[in-house]
Amino acid sequence: MKNISKYWLLFMIAAMSATSCSDDDNEKVVMPDPDPTTLGWVKQATEFGTLPEYISVYKSPTELEGMKAIAFIAVADMSKANFATIGDQIYSKTPNQIWQAEQQKYPIIMNGGYFVMGAGKSVSLLCREGEVLAVNSQEEIRSQKSYYPTRGIFQLSKNGRFSTDWAYTTADGVTYTYEEPSPNKSGYEPQPIPSAYFPTRGVKLNAETAIGGGPILLKDGNVRNTFTEELFDEESGVAPENYHPRTAIGVTANNKVVFFVCEGRSVTEGVKGMNMAMIANVLKSLGCVDAMNLDGGGSTCMLVNGQPVIKPSAGAQRAITTAVALK
Repeated sequence: MKNISKYWLLFMIAAMSATSCSDDDNEKVVMPDPDPTTLGWVKQATEFGTLPEYISVYKSPTELEGMKAIAFIAVADMSKANFATIGDQIYSKTPNQIWQAEQQKYPIIMNGGYFVMGAGKSVSLLCREGEVLAVNSQEEIRSQKSYYPTRGIFQLSKNGRFSTDWAYTTADGVTYTYEEPSPNKSGYEPQPIPSAYFPTRGVKLNAETAIGGGPILLKDGNVRNTFTEELFDEESGVAPENYHPRTAIGVTANNKVVFFVCEGRSVTEGVKGMNMAMIANVLKSLGCVDAMNLDGGGSTCMLVNGQPVIKPSAGAQRAITTAVALK
């Protein structure tokens, strides 16, 4: 009788353990991404020509986050699509010129990271086919003090995973990524130069393709908007809390990459643009779990089959140094 009770007790423990594992498995089930049309986005069926069946373009509702808006997204199923970066450390072409130079092989082209205007020199990371061609700015001066910010990158790792990460390239040329940004803040004492062990334990970049920019807007499903830590303050020219044309990139839980652009500066009457917090909310509503801001303002541009989806804020396309593309 004692043996029966013993075995019964072991059976109950095993059953409870199995139930517990089953619950954990259920928690890991990835829900479908939201359908943009249920949020008021309008699918562009023929407006920009024919697209691969795994890439869709949508126009925003007339308002986003309570503001009059003209925005577009391109959504690509990355089980079938390819993500690419275009440009170099020194490079200068308008999106239309890129479209022509790339022999029209990319149905979606969007502007990329930050650069020095006039010089065509990238100050954002650029990685293509596993080779780092340019790095994020390693030093920013504020009030005659040197800061060393860990700035955002959007990467496709060599194991096939998309993510946003904070990154820094050290003096010996090693690029590390971090789970948290260095806690810099303009006007306060600068943080130490990032290393293999600061601000968190660094992981050597293992990207197949990556683009730098910032700030990071979403990380692991959470709104982060780390413009303070990344030193994308007013002095940077990014104006994170003001309304401007914006460009951003994200990835959903179901491995769909989302390109986002919005018009601004009233080139269409009443359309002021968006700030970082608004973009983070919009991309999260679309199912993005990781997302990052890219260069905006006069650089903001998306081409679909060579056609611009929004009006440029300066009246004409700006020559840019890096771009991202889908095919």
